[in-house]
Amino acid sequence: APFLIISNKSCCKTGCAEVDSMTEAVAGKGFLLGCISCKRREEVPGCAIVDWHYKAAGSEEFIHIFRYEYNNPTILHEDFEGRLEWKGTMGTKDVQTGSVFIHNVTFNDTGTYLCTFHRTLYLPLNEEHVVISKEVELTVVEKANPELTAVISEIMMYVLIAVLQLWMIGVLIYCYRKVYAENEAREVRKAACSQSKLVELKDPCDGIYLE
Repeated sequence: APFLIISNKSCCKTGCAEVDSMTEAVAGKGFLLGCISCKRREEVPGCAIVDWHYKAAGSEEFIHIFRYEYNNPTILHEDFEGRLEWKGTMGTKDVQTGSVFIHNVTFNDTGTYLCTFHRTLYLPLNEEHVVISKEVELTVVEKANPELTAVISEIMMYVLIAVLQLWMIGVLIYCYRKVYAENEAREVRKAACSQSKLVELKDPCDGIYLE
């Protein structure tokens, strides 16, 4: 069935933000397929049904795998039986978060996931029906790849540690030289003081010969 895709970038409610889903899952782990559609007019009551479709890598057609309709999540395809869990809005028909969680991800889960909100807005004079669809391109890997920001942070941490170590070495060298110079100056003063005392204690008759 064709889908009407409507771009909905505005956020109508404080606390509702349309954050994109992550796109890389690890085989054998769980993964959250994120899908959020904020209402444009929060003051207007409404309800929404959320459908999830899946298209395998290399395939041309989507298959219907999941539907949520007011506290009634339903898995619709055997390949996802017992593995999909609703993680969206609960307790209200006015759904804005339509995320689902995949348990025990396999490499066969790689592909395109289509999240569709079928929203009805109850306007004073009539009803307005809006369909909003969002795609998630999922890749399944054997091991998690470190995020670029995490790698950069780690590199910066090591750079900072190296800079601090160099700074500490510089401080130690400076302190050592200062203490050494003070010790040298103290020894010179001691030597000068000792020489002065020897001169004072010298016998004044030395060097005088009587005939």
